Amino acid sequence: MWAVMGLGNPGCSYARTRHNVGFIFVQQLAERWGTRIRKRRHSSRVVGVTRPQGSVLLVMPQTYMNSSGLAARTLVRESGIRPDRLIVIYDDFDLPLGEIRIRKDGSAGSHKGMGSIIAELATSRIARIRIGIGPLPSEADPVDFVLSPLSSEEREKLAVPLGRAMDALDMILSGQIDAAMNRFN
Repeated sequence: MWAVMGLGNPGCSYARTRHNVGFIFVQQLAERWGTRIRKRRHSSRVVGVTRPQGSVLLVMPQTYMNSSGLAARTLVRESGIRPDRLIVIYDDFDLPLGEIRIRKDGSAGSHKGMGSIIAELATSRIARIRIGIGPLPSEADPVDFVLSPLSSEEREKLAVPLGRAMDALDMILSGQIDAAMNRFN
């Protein structure tokens, strides 16, 4: 079994913010796969899906971003999913809007949600897809920037990259993360 965890903040006031690109990704992926995320388990909203690559659990933590690791730890403990079968999708203001980067492990960089996951699971060997929301304007406060809403133009610009990230996810689920990195990074 795999788990695909999109990071974001729960609640309507955060729904369209840059920091919720991970939630947006998982919601659109659920639509693409013909399902909806309804259940509440593992400190998250979840839905299980059967794919050609096996069972996949789509996950939207209901902790706030900086505590995403608490939901990841609960998910791993209660579902039995190993950290190396977890794929995390999140925003990155160090990447230009719409660029995607795939990694199979490594540090969290400046992202506190991913940092929380690495700390709680005690491993950095977690696959991830970062989706660019930048650049961070030079005068902008990073917190204000990520918590501000995406403009309609920005949402339109993200449509194609989110689809590409879904294609990359399919490759990762098929055991082809190196090929996905070569193709999409």
